Amino acid sequence: MADVSDSLPRPCGSWPSPLGATEVAGGSLRLSQVRLQGGRLYWLEGRPDEAGRGVVCVAGPGEVPRDVTPADQNVRSRVHEYGGGDYAASEHGLFFVAEAGGVHRQRAEGEGAVPVPGLARDARHADFAVSPDGRWLVAVEERAQAGAEPTNRLIAVPLEGDAPPVVFASSHDFVSSPCFSPDGERLAYLAWSHPHMPWDAAELRELRFGPAGPAGPSRHVAGGDGESVFQPGYSPEGRLTFVLDRSGWWNLHQEREGSVVCLHAREAEFGTPQWVFGMTTWAFVDENTVVAILRERGHDRIVRLNLESGACVALELPGVAVSSLAADSREVAFISATAEVGASLKRMTWAEGRVETVRASADLEFDARSISAAEPVTFPTGEGEEAYAFHYAPRSAGFEIPKGERPPLLVKIHGGPTAAASPGLDLGVQFWTQRGFAVLDVDHRGSTGYGRAFRERLYGLWGVVDVEDCVAGADYAVGAGLADPRRLAIRGGSAGGFTTLAALCFHDRFAAGCSRYGIGDLAALAADTHKFESRYTDRLVAPWPEGRDVYRERSPLHHVEGFDRPVLFFQGLDDRVVPPNQTETLVAALARRGVPHAYVAFAGEGHGFRRAETLIECLDAELHFYGRVFGFDGGPVPAGFELQHAEALPASAEGTRHAEGL
Repeated sequence: MADVSDSLPRPCGSWPSPLGATEVAGGSLRLSQVRLQGGRLYWLEGRPDEAGRGVVCVAGPGEVPRDVTPADQNVRSRVHEYGGGDYAASEHGLFFVAEAGGVHRQRAEGEGAVPVPGLARDARHADFAVSPDGRWLVAVEERAQAGAEPTNRLIAVPLEGDAPPVVFASSHDFVSSPCFSPDGERLAYLAWSHPHMPWDAAELRELRFGPAGPAGPSRHVAGGDGESVFQPGYSPEGRLTFVLDRSGWWNLHQEREGSVVCLHAREAEFGTPQWVFGMTTWAFVDENTVVAILRERGHDRIVRLNLESGACVALELPGVAVSSLAADSREVAFISATAEVGASLKRMTWAEGRVETVRASADLEFDARSISAAEPVTFPTGEGEEAYAFHYAPRSAGFEIPKGERPPLLVKIHGGPTAAASPGLDLGVQFWTQRGFAVLDVDHRGSTGYGRAFRERLYGLWGVVDVEDCVAGADYAVGAGLADPRRLAIRGGSAGGFTTLAALCFHDRFAAGCSRYGIGDLAALAADTHKFESRYTDRLVAPWPEGRDVYRERSPLHHVEGFDRPVLFFQGLDDRVVPPNQTETLVAALARRGVPHAYVAFAGEGHGFRRAETLIECLDAELHFYGRVFGFDGGPVPAGFELQHAEALPASAEGTRHAEGL
C-alpha cells in the first residue's frame, strides 16, 4: 500500500501504472559476462528490441560505451542449449561466437571480424581461453553424432599456420572453464559426467601446455563425487585457485604445495550453479587479495579477502543482487541491482573509490513511492523444515487498497530448479505490485544460496517439496494478512512451470496459474531433452527408466483430472529443452475436460524468451488473464490470446466483483 496521503482507493489489479509491458520488456537489456582487458571494460549485451541480439560492448575509463562486434552479427553460443561463454577479450584480439555459425576473431577494435580457420562447421563452441603468447585458442567444442549424444571436449586451435585443432580432455561427458596459468605452461579446466550436473560432482583437472599444445595427461586437483568445483583461475604468480563445496558450502580454495587449502571457511556461497558458461564470482586484485561475490540468506555483497590472514571484509559497494564480477590491480567491475534500482554495470577504481555506472539495463525513472522493496521472509513448511521467500507488497504513488480488501497474490517460482530468487529490483515484479498485486518470490528447498544440504533436499522429491513450499508460502501470506485467500495465483517458467502445473494439479490452494514452457510430462522430459540435462531427473525424481512409475505419479499430464482451475500457457516453438509437444499435449487434455485455459505459442523463440515483442505479449496476456479470472479490468484482449472454456470460470469472475469494498 502506498504510504502517501493523496492516494485513492481502487480495486487491486486494476491500478493504472506508467510501467507497462513495453517498458518492462522492450527497455530491459540483458547484461552479462563482464571482462577487464588492457584497462578496458568489456561485456555482453542482449537487446530485446533487436530480437534478442547479443552484442559485445566496450568502454575505457571515462569513455562512452560502444559496440565492438559487427551490427550484422548475433553473439550467441548454443552449447548445452543454454550457451554462455560467448566471447573472450585478450591482448591478441576479440574472439566471439556468431549464432549464424563459426567463431570469429577481431584483431583490433574497428577492424572486420573474420572466421577462425580450421573449426568444424557442424560444431558448436563456447568458453574460450587465449594463451598468453597468443598462439592458441582453447574452446569447448560440442559436435552432434547421428543416433547418439553429442560429444563434448576441449580443442586447442593454433592461431598461427594451418595446422588442425588438437582435441583433448575428451574422456568426460562435459568440460568447461579452461584457463591458462600466467606463464602459459599449464591449463586448468572442469570436467564431469553423467548422471551428475556440474554442481553435483565437477572435478578440477590440470595439464601441461607446450609449444605443440596440450602436453601429457591431465591430473586431478579437486572435486569429484560429493564435491563440485566452480570457476578455476590462477593467481598472478600462478597458484591454482577455485571455488569448492567440500564443506557443504561453495568457499574459495587454493592449491598450495600439493594440498587443497580453504582460504576462508564460511557458511555462505562464493559460487553459483553453472547453468551457462562464462560465469564469474571472484577475481584477483594482487597475489594476496581476492575480491568476490558472497551470498548469504539470499542476499549478495562484494567482499575483499586477504589470502594471508583469511580476513574477509565487505566493501561499500551497491547491490543486493550481484553477478559477473571482474577485477584487476586497478579496478573492479560487476553487474548489480539494489532494492530500488535495477541491474546495471558498474566499475570502481581502487585508487579513487568512486563507483561509476557504465550501463543500466533500463533507462527508466519511477516515483520512489511506487517501488516495492523485497522483504525477506522465512516460513514453516513440511517435515518441520523452513523455506524462504521475498515478499513484495502492492505499492503505488497514486492508489491504495480499498478498506476491507486484501490483494491478490502471485507466487513466483524460479527455474532450474537449482536457481534462486533475487531481492534486486525486477521490473517484471514491479509490473504487478504497481497494479495492486502482492508477489511472493519463493526459494523452495532445492534452491541455491543456502548450502549443498538445502540444495539437495529436492533430490528424489521434485514435484513434492517444491510444491509443498509454494503452498506453504501462500498459506503464510494469507495467515499474515498479506493476501486474499480466494485470489492466489502461481507462475513460473521451465522447472518453475513444472512446479506451477504440479501445484495446480495436485493441490487446490491456487485459483489460477501461468506456465511458461513448463514441463508437463517428466518421462517425456527424461526421454526427449538435450544432453546437458538428460540425466538430471535421475537425481531430481528417480533413475530412468527404472523409476517410470514415480515419473508418472509426479507428472501433471497423467493426472489431468486434477485440473479444475484456469491455466495460461506460453511456449516457444523452437524450444529444445522443453519441446512444444509437452505443452500442447497438456493443452489438448485440458480442452477435452473443459477446463478454462489459454495457449500462446511463439515461432522463433526457444527456451527462455528473448524478443521484446514476445515479452510484451506475455505480460499483457497474463494481466488480461488474471483480470478475467479474478474479476477486474485487465485491459483489452491481446492479439493471439483466446481464453478457451471461459464459460467454466467461477461466478466471481468475468466482470463480477468481490463484495469487500469493490
